[in-house]
Amino acid sequence: MGNIMDKKERIDKIIASQGLATRSEVKAMIKRGEVVVNGVVIKDSGTKACYSDEIFVDGQKLFQTKYTYIMLNKPEGVVSATDDKRYKTVVDILPDDLKRKNLFPAGRLDKDTIGFCLITDDGEFAHDILSPSKHVTKTYIARLSKSIDYEQAKKSFHEGVILGDGTVLLSAILEQIEDGGTPIYKVIVKEGKYHQVKRMFLRFGAEVTELKRIAIGGLPLDDSLKSGEARLISADELKSIVENDERF
Repeated sequence: MGNIMDKKERIDKIIASQGLATRSEVKAMIKRGEVVVNGVVIKDSGTKACYSDEIFVDGQKLFQTKYTYIMLNKPEGVVSATDDKRYKTVVDILPDDLKRKNLFPAGRLDKDTIGFCLITDDGEFAHDILSPSKHVTKTYIARLSKSIDYEQAKKSFHEGVILGDGTVLLSAILEQIEDGGTPIYKVIVKEGKYHQVKRMFLRFGAEVTELKRIAIGGLPLDDSLKSGEARLISADELKSIVENDERF
């Protein structure tokens, strides 16, 4: 398998994939003669180039990244997969400007769970943020079907909930946001077992009726992203993902 930096792609796709502008905006720049590849002005959007080429856009050098990291505000009804015959996937709904081969979701959100889904083509990075040994937290907001004993649940979450099948979970943080008939809680976990958050609350007799992931590590979901919208994650934001939560 060749180095992705040396793989030829359409020049408009390379530039758009770096988050500088949309595909249509890039094509307009190219028509105006604002794109230079290895010292040559490019006038055709279909011209092929490599990610390792020296590319200037409107006089500014483009610093291409080897991998792509995308923040998607996942809507309900979309599955966290790369291919599914029944439902649309998180990769399917990405805008064309962000689509690239080998993208996959780093971790799964249930079909009915919404919020921050990280999509990448960097397998090593995905492994690191999903491995419990790396302690990268995932933060959720959960609405429950009924009230629970908050103090008891908080203590159990901290000590490590024991699921119905005997699985002992790592320490988690539970914070009550809103009490009442359908209370709302914030949950911070360090692992991603199957239906984990839902199964944790079931131990206290309540079903999760709404679930949204609002952060991965130290990076919160961008409030400006509407449901189904996505954007690239910056280098500084990537660093914040792996920041340790000192409360654990």
